[in-house]
Amino acid sequence: MKSSLLLRLVCFSLITTASVVRAADPPDTPGGLLANLCRTSKALSRSISPENFTGEKGKGGMATQGTGQQAARELGQGWKVSPSVVIKAGTTFMLADIQGPGCINHIWMTPTGNWRHSILRFFWDGQTNASVESPVGDFFACGWGKYCQISSLAVCVNPGSAFNCYWPMPFRREARITMENTDDKDMLLYYQIDYTLAKVPKDAGYFHARFRSETPLQTKGLYTILDGVQGHGQYVGTYLAIKVHDSGWWGEGEIKFYLDGDTKFPTICGTGTEDYFCGSYDFESQETHKYVTFSTSYTGLAQVIPPDEIYQPEQCFGLYRWHITDPIRFQKDLKVTIQALGWKSGVGYERLDPDIASVAYWYQN
Repeated sequence: MKSSLLLRLVCFSLITTASVVRAADPPDTPGGLLANLCRTSKALSRSISPENFTGEKGKGGMATQGTGQQAARELGQGWKVSPSVVIKAGTTFMLADIQGPGCINHIWMTPTGNWRHSILRFFWDGQTNASVESPVGDFFACGWGKYCQISSLAVCVNPGSAFNCYWPMPFRREARITMENTDDKDMLLYYQIDYTLAKVPKDAGYFHARFRSETPLQTKGLYTILDGVQGHGQYVGTYLAIKVHDSGWWGEGEIKFYLDGDTKFPTICGTGTEDYFCGSYDFESQETHKYVTFSTSYTGLAQVIPPDEIYQPEQCFGLYRWHITDPIRFQKDLKVTIQALGWKSGVGYERLDPDIASVAYWYQN
């Protein structure tokens, strides 16, 4: 079997419903995606962590100095001497510098401090401008600086503050990941980056993620999630953090995808904010008349702060929608907006002015 088959399956299983197995490859066995785990490959598994900063074969656990050396005491080399790093205030730390071709399959980390002040950046194949740039909390769907359990396919956040990402990230020559600590305090970071070295298929797109925020909105009632994207690819996810300043229901706004030259009107237009995030009727329980949080494989209203109120000003919300089975494909360009639209009995729709931050996730050539 071709050595790139496993990588191809990993890279595209999350972002397309079409078969990724070419005619020359053996046919799929029954059992869906998990069945492919039995198919052997010549791809090489590697992992970067503070116990092996380069991910080199046979170089893990060799540290004699590190954040764990005092706890290790007489145990010595090989006994958790370097499990984490300290990133000084105002500095940038290189988490990974990988020579390809290959694909990052999983990232785990536990950042301390203010998550909005810790900036993740990913660079592919010698880029000077990052394809991924986002505060670490927002990138992992936790935009309010507080732990929030996320139980989805692409992102999992587990107790006590374990951030996990499963977006496949192929690269052809080099992958670099940095963390900038813009806070005035040092941060402690445990992390692990799991990747595979193997050939990358020609049609594999590069992973992108972009953070934006507006406080207040530049245009009342309207927020731009993503703009200026040119190229060929697919949009695969949205994280939205909203703080409302008005009482009443805040989620009537429609999301709009402007594709391939759309100007005044979009090709794809949703019917409401809670509808886009795959809920309905204000996310409200008809029994308790409170918001109901949920976290599923593809969608979630994972965070409501405070959780025991409804329709109150200054409440904060965290929502995600992964387009894993329904990617939004574009051929030339892409723009994504969402309306900040509320509802008041006896009045109808009204434009709102909440604080909004977002992360858009997409692949492109």
